[in-house]
Amino acid sequence: MKRERSEDEPDEGPSKLRRGESDPPPPAAANGTSTASRPSTKVRKGTECPYLDTIARQNLDFDFEKCCVVSLSPINVYACLVCGKYFQGRGPKTNAFTHSLETNHHMFMKLENGKVYCLPDGYEVEDRSLEVIRYVLNPTFKHEEIDNLDRDKVWARSLEGQEYMPGLVGLNNMKNNDYVNVAVQILARVVPIRNYFLDASNYSSSKSILVRRFGELLRKIWNPRNFKGQVSPHEFMQAVMSSSNKRFTIEQQGDVLEFWAWFINTLHQHLSAGKRNKATIISKCFQGELEITTEAGSGKAKEPNAAGQVVDVVDRVPFLFLGLDLPAAPLYKDVMETNIIPQVPIFDLLKKFDGQHTSDDIKAGRRRFRLTKLPSYLVLHIKRFTKNNFFVEKNPTIVNFPVKNLELRDIVPVPAGKGGKVLPSKYDLIGNVVHDGKPGAGGTYRLHVHRKSEDAWYEVQDLRVTDILPQMVALSETYMQVYELKSQT
Repeated sequence: MKRERSEDEPDEGPSKLRRGESDPPPPAAANGTSTASRPSTKVRKGTECPYLDTIARQNLDFDFEKCCVVSLSPINVYACLVCGKYFQGRGPKTNAFTHSLETNHHMFMKLENGKVYCLPDGYEVEDRSLEVIRYVLNPTFKHEEIDNLDRDKVWARSLEGQEYMPGLVGLNNMKNNDYVNVAVQILARVVPIRNYFLDASNYSSSKSILVRRFGELLRKIWNPRNFKGQVSPHEFMQAVMSSSNKRFTIEQQGDVLEFWAWFINTLHQHLSAGKRNKATIISKCFQGELEITTEAGSGKAKEPNAAGQVVDVVDRVPFLFLGLDLPAAPLYKDVMETNIIPQVPIFDLLKKFDGQHTSDDIKAGRRRFRLTKLPSYLVLHIKRFTKNNFFVEKNPTIVNFPVKNLELRDIVPVPAGKGGKVLPSKYDLIGNVVHDGKPGAGGTYRLHVHRKSEDAWYEVQDLRVTDILPQMVALSETYMQVYELKSQT
């Protein structure tokens, strides 16, 4: 097995220590060896370090992959606190050591533990001003801070003076990852998931890089001390590409619903250590139950049973989201020679799950659906895209929906509790994903989210975050929605 090099060992390869001809030789120690031949382990206070004030916070960005810019190695990486670049090692002939001599940059932070060293002297520096940088590198939250996130109307200010809302910051679209950005923004509003991932101790034992990177991203999104007013999901996207075998990438536009389904299922699998029936924070939030009745003579009910009878087949299956079918778009233009954009209430679409409406599918047969367990967070997918042999067509129908008090009891039969107890069935919208443009690579995504502490709505599209009236939320081509179940009052 290959041994990892310690921080004091030199790098192999072309990274060599270079000195100008005019530079004086390093001073000799009492035993005749050079003091630059090994790093000092002495700890000095900030007042004893002459280079502490050379730290440039505006150059620091801990969102990107933590690899040495010279060797590209992720092992034993230090951040130069003057220019913000990453280098490997701090011993003689390492890349960080060489950088300190060549550029006169002396302050370096070890990204693994946040310790700060002065190079090339090699002593550790301790100062209260460094705690702010450590917090930005690895934000942490106390339980009382997490509990008050939806109560306190917190606004923060970046180093450039830009105001931002912790928990509702812009996410960088590096090329075509806006479909991932909107999904992450919604998950940051789902309270149990947010609270779970803000406390890193909940998943500290997880070996999943996807779980760890998602937790890091949420903690950065909710960080009230960020140096800048936006966050780059670069490390998270690297984990997504690796875990999905490049099914979801930065370069190619994807479908937010496909990503959502893959991501929450993968999170559930990783958090449950592969045990399908083990409850996780994902299943506790999104999982409901559906009764599916396949009518006799169709689908799986086409063949006779053991008694030789052809009867209905009833299954109960868990679900993480529900798909709603839009009525067909009109084929003709109106009298003004413009395309007719129809509208449909979401109540009509939800009648698919009343247990009486029959859905006909060539493969699955004639089926009826009935909700037997309501999830804490109801995810609805508006099926806007239809595929044929030639192209993908988008249905422009506008869906009318309430942003508050969506009462399922008024639309479909809802399950009751023990002894016929009435269970909550009223939902409030917390996130609304909108698709703009043409299907596939020509389209983009934006999001409407509700901020509880202000009871206000915001529109988020990558780095842009703007306030919006709640009446405007329902006037767009919604593609996916997340509703939160209201507690019984």
